[in-house]
Order: sequence, then structure tokens, then C-alpha cells
Amino acid sequence: MTAPAFGLVCLTAGPEIRFRTVTLSRYRALTPAEREAKLRDLYTDNIARLHAAAGYCAARGIRLYRMSSSLFPMLDLKGDDTGEAVLGSLAAELRAAGDAFRAAGIRVLMHPEQFIVLNSDRPEVRESSRHALASHARVMDGLGLDRSAWNLLLLHGGKGGRAAELQAVIPDLPDAVRSRLGLENDERAYGPADLLPVCEATGTPFVFDAHHHVVREKLPDQEHPSVREIVLAARRTWTPPEWQVVHLSNGIEGPQDRRHSRLITHLPSAYADVPWIEVEAKGKEEAVAALMTASPR
Repeated sequence: MTAPAFGLVCLTAGPEIRFRTVTLSRYRALTPAEREAKLRDLYTDNIARLHAAAGYCAARGIRLYRMSSSLFPMLDLKGDDTGEAVLGSLAAELRAAGDAFRAAGIRVLMHPEQFIVLNSDRPEVRESSRHALASHARVMDGLGLDRSAWNLLLLHGGKGGRAAELQAVIPDLPDAVRSRLGLENDERAYGPADLLPVCEATGTPFVFDAHHHVVREKLPDQEHPSVREIVLAARRTWTPPEWQVVHLSNGIEGPQDRRHSRLITHLPSAYADVPWIEVEAKGKEEAVAALMTASPR
């Protein structure tokens, strides 16, 4: 059996991969010239660190990397195009970072913040969510990442009880977003039974998280038969199926603990033939390394 690709999420627990940011209040206290200088410094540094992350993963045989959605603070700030202008001036550097991932054969994904709610009942939230997603897609385009589910832009279902509204809005998203979009179940608002019909109707890949499923349904553990059933149902939403991604995490004090453990102590048997597994563990690179060492090759 071919070993799965275990994915590293954003940062390392050690000092190797770290990104810088600035708060909105601090940014707004600056003059226009100071804002540009601040963002240029941050963006330049974060692009260099992202480029270094490609080397970090390549050196360790890591073939899946979740890129931080906070690399370029203020890029999506409405009424202020400073971030867009600065990032545009760094186009060559940004593209070089993307080239480094592609040259190493590393798949790159992004999982933006929870405040993006495409199916909110508030029009202003829906509009700001579309705007934020367009900014994230702009970054992925700047890196030269494919407009396909290979370079996934992943969201949760959003506001509970509004699956029909989510299904209705997906086809109208900009191509740079729509072509990369994926949906993931969560612990409260949207389980697999809620999201799979949306994914099937819109041609959107479904990323299954067994830990979320177990917590939401109060199941004994991730060996419950429904886990395998959902893995297979989710696979049918992927084109090609070999691109399927799932999320892997364990609870600190047991299956019902929502908090992620430092390392992965249980890899569900239902994931045995899943090709791409994003590891959501506090130990990050240590957890990935342990799984890669234990995985058959």
C-alpha cells in the first residue's frame, strides 16, 4: 500500500516556520507612508518565510502544506488598497515562493478564518466574506497555484440551518475562488449529512474531519462504522478521487475532547487508503514526523 502524504499545518511548534503580523488598531494609527512601509516590511519577510517553508517541507519529505491565511494582513481591508499595491510590487518574490513548492512537488492548501460566512443572513457579512475569499484567491494566483481542488481553499459550512443558501451562493463565486473551493464538516453547525448534498449538487469537494464527526454525533471513537462510510462518500465528491484530503486529529483526554492533542495517538482504520491527510495536532512537525516514520512504505 502506498503511504499517505501527511500534511503540515501552517507553522511549526519549533522556531523554524514563523510569520509576522500587525493588528488593525496599530495599522490605523500609522500615516499612509508608514502603512506602506510597514506592510512592505511584513510582506517581504513573510514571503521569504513562506519560501523557506517550501525548503523545510522538501527536506523532510512533507508533500502537503497548509499555508497560513494571515500572511498578508490588511490585504482585504476595504477602502484601503495599500496591501494590494505592496503585494503587486512583490509579484516576482511571491511567484518564486510558489515555484519552490511546485518544484518540490508539494501540494499547497489554505483554510481561511472562521469569520468568513458565505451564507450569513446579514448581507454585509456575505459581501465581506466574498471579498476576503477573493483576496485569498489572489494570493494563490500570485503564487502560481492551480485553480483547482489540488490547491484547495477550504471553508466550514458557515451559519447553521442555511445549507440551501450556501448551495445557492457557491456557483456565483469568482472563478479563482469557486475552482478551488472545498467544504469541511464541523462540530456544531454542519455534519457530513448536511454538507455532502451541497457538495454533490455544486461539484465541491468535501473534506471529512472524523474528530469533528465523533464529537458532534457523540460517538465512542473514530472506529465507528460511519467514519468509513463518510470517507467513501466524501471520495465521490473529488475529481479525481486520488486528490481526496481528510483532516486528522485526536482529543487530548479522549475521543469527545474537542481540544487537539499534541501528537496523533490514533489513526483511524477508515483512513487507510486516503492519499492526503492533513494533521491537526499541537505538536505539528513532530506529529507529522512520527506518522511518517510509522507509516508503511
